[in-house]
Amino acid sequence: MSTRLVDLVQLRIDDFLDSRAPIISEIAPELATFVDYSRELLRGGKRFRALFCYWGWNAVGTASEEFDPLGPPDDPTDLDAVVRVCSALEIFHAAALVHDDIIDNSDTRRGVAAAHKKFETLHRASGWTGDGSDFGRSGGLLLGDLLLGWSDELLDDGLALLERHEFGLAARAEFNRMRTEVTVGQYLDILEERSWRSSHDAEHLRRAHRVIVYKSAKYSVQAPLTIGASLGGGTLAQVAALRDFGLPLGIAYQLRDDTLGVFGDPQVTGKPAGDDLREGKRTVLIALARASLPANAVRLLDELLGDPELDAEQIAMLQSTIRDSGAIDRVERMIAHNVELARAALAEAPLTRAALDQLKQLTDTVINRTA
Repeated sequence: MSTRLVDLVQLRIDDFLDSRAPIISEIAPELATFVDYSRELLRGGKRFRALFCYWGWNAVGTASEEFDPLGPPDDPTDLDAVVRVCSALEIFHAAALVHDDIIDNSDTRRGVAAAHKKFETLHRASGWTGDGSDFGRSGGLLLGDLLLGWSDELLDDGLALLERHEFGLAARAEFNRMRTEVTVGQYLDILEERSWRSSHDAEHLRRAHRVIVYKSAKYSVQAPLTIGASLGGGTLAQVAALRDFGLPLGIAYQLRDDTLGVFGDPQVTGKPAGDDLREGKRTVLIALARASLPANAVRLLDELLGDPELDAEQIAMLQSTIRDSGAIDRVERMIAHNVELARAALAEAPLTRAALDQLKQLTDTVINRTA
């Protein structure tokens, strides 16, 4: 079922981009680059946000174990609305990735050049005047802004199909809240990279955890669930159960992401080894390592973390230092604890049997991923 949803979302995204391509080309033929880069960025991916949105919607529906809106639904309009909203979430995510790669000075995304690097390459290959890096960043920013606008357009398309207007208003409120939270969460992330010396060492873990909650946990898991539940007219108890499930799972999701950012296999993650170390990410993993290391090791970690020129030997040394600190084991225990909280939230949740089964499976997928 999840595979079919992913296919439907991809079709909807492709159709949406097809509808916007003539508008772009009518303005100027060279603007086709924006659609081309959008297609490349939106092709594939894990589609976690779409999946959580769909199962949030499914979770508040009929309690029948045979309930299967994908095969086929009695009212295809509702399914179409949900697929459009799921697709809007994926386009919003693509916009966030474009901006995130610019902020982090990342060269790659999913094993290929990041959007701003593609614009930079286009500049240099065309022999245009000025600085290629500046052009790349400007082009990337504008692509991210365009994708943000497009995500809003597709969201509105989906909400307009709902028979119950109040359900759409509730879903829009959840989407707006998510958009605010992830934006300020991104700022908190870059704030920690620059201001960590201004806060007491004892505060680093709490502040790193705050970044996890607002930059990722709510945005990646909790918000898609509540947006989906709102589309289906979920009760207060149902939405509350999904919030209680989504937040700890989202925290576990990002904690796993943080370990992959330091120790992930580049062939699997699509990003260079130790990329978070070069970017200077002040994650929970780093906060835990610093709290356990001797003073001389902390000074070395602080000196090297955030150096974009770190070589393979220095990356390996930092990885070894973090591993020897015991921070990985502590993060794994935190992941396990949050997964336990998430599963406990489903134990007596007033949700459909089909959704409960799928949310449990998604929990395993999220925490056991390698990319």
